[in-house]
Amino acid sequence: METLKNYINGKWEVSKEQSTTDVVNPATQEVMAKVPYGAKTAEDLAKAVEAAQKAFQSWGQMPVMKRVQPLYKLKQLLEDNLEDLAKTITMECGKTLAESRGELQRAIENVEVACGMPVMIQSEFSENIAGGIDEFMIRQPLGVCGCISPFNFPGMIPFWFLPYAIATGNTFVLKPSEKVPLTMQKVFQLIDQLDLPEGVVSLVHGGKETVDAMLDHPQVKAISFVGSSKVAKYIYSRGAANGKRVQAQGGAKNPIVILPDADIEISTQIIADSTFGCAGQRCLAASNIVTVGDKNGTIKESLYESAKKRTTGYGLDEKIEMGPVINQASLKRISTLIDQGVDEGGKVLLDGRNAKISGFEKGNFISPTIIENLPLGGEIVKTEIFGPVISLIELNSIDEALEFVNSNAYGNMACIFTSSGANARKFRSQANAGNIGINIGVAAPMAQFPFSGWNESFFGDLHGQGRHGVEFFTQTKIVVERWPKEWSRKF
Repeated sequence: METLKNYINGKWEVSKEQSTTDVVNPATQEVMAKVPYGAKTAEDLAKAVEAAQKAFQSWGQMPVMKRVQPLYKLKQLLEDNLEDLAKTITMECGKTLAESRGELQRAIENVEVACGMPVMIQSEFSENIAGGIDEFMIRQPLGVCGCISPFNFPGMIPFWFLPYAIATGNTFVLKPSEKVPLTMQKVFQLIDQLDLPEGVVSLVHGGKETVDAMLDHPQVKAISFVGSSKVAKYIYSRGAANGKRVQAQGGAKNPIVILPDADIEISTQIIADSTFGCAGQRCLAASNIVTVGDKNGTIKESLYESAKKRTTGYGLDEKIEMGPVINQASLKRISTLIDQGVDEGGKVLLDGRNAKISGFEKGNFISPTIIENLPLGGEIVKTEIFGPVISLIELNSIDEALEFVNSNAYGNMACIFTSSGANARKFRSQANAGNIGINIGVAAPMAQFPFSGWNESFFGDLHGQGRHGVEFFTQTKIVVERWPKEWSRKF
């Protein structure tokens, strides 16, 4: 069984850590590879940072037009290898092929945006702020930047950061999730074909020891993270305590409000895609569905019918609409939360627990699940489930719905379905979330916009993607200058 190597200083290297953990296909339980996992991975991280710091001395001084040239080739390589990468994502993460392809397309879009860095990083200049004196602001890179990426989007999330970091002149060290390292392993095989100087990008495997080594290393100037809120807080506090810039995206509990004037058939299909897409394992998945004035249960019935028809299975089958969750621990946690909802008085309308898929009986499968009659203060209404579960909540007005939305400890996304422009505008203005959807089930920003997040969903100031990426990976320098020929003037 292959043990994955690190990519350090432009070469593939065996880890100093001999202990490993298995990379398991969540649909079949097949062990696909082994990945280094233990204390000595901190030594691997230190070596990668040393190479990155050395590379930064010249890479940071390279003209931006030259720095973006490898990104054009990377875009083409990602497109040429999209199907192979998508298959890898499906096999190690559990998504459907359609979801894996869509994820990679979003990765490619971030590379495209970063190719525009010569314009995005332009200086600001003001002439004659005083007699014979000019002032301008320039952006300069930080140095070595680290990234800790999650399991649920192994092909996309590293690209919220990597292309912006290197295009702005930084060097970059990535630690992928030990649950899904194969996708980035293949991506770095493509990166190895680029004309990048040794040490500009590195890949280091491992677990908490690798993360802590990155957070504590004095030459790592910035950390990008996506994962649970608990870990995001840890990353933010420890990184900030060590003087680093940190952007730490956390968890979510995303509400969707459906008003009586919404197109029910279209809305419920979109909401089902939002809730059950990626088996609910995404930080923009809908979770709490709030129906307003649905006295006849029309919305509830439509959601039930849409969810019941969704096909669950191994994502390599093009007919499958939802794959497994990542591992047995996640499956058990989701089932336990459903049990807790029932204990709190909830009624299970559609029960996906104990799903058995023919030919994949060992897989981590749970089918779409809908629960109603839950107390608003109950655990399942407040907790991120990260699985294909709808909590159905009935309220009487948009004001009640907004009050519920804004009681959420998280703030990643909030959406509304309505045909009323006035109600949509009110919701857009008053809902406390960083990403707002109007008749949209997954309000995922395009690459040119930052991936926003509020409250317990984000720790830091600048998000991933777009201009926030440029600002995060650069520091500003203000220059005020007067030239000698002006010195003879009398002021």
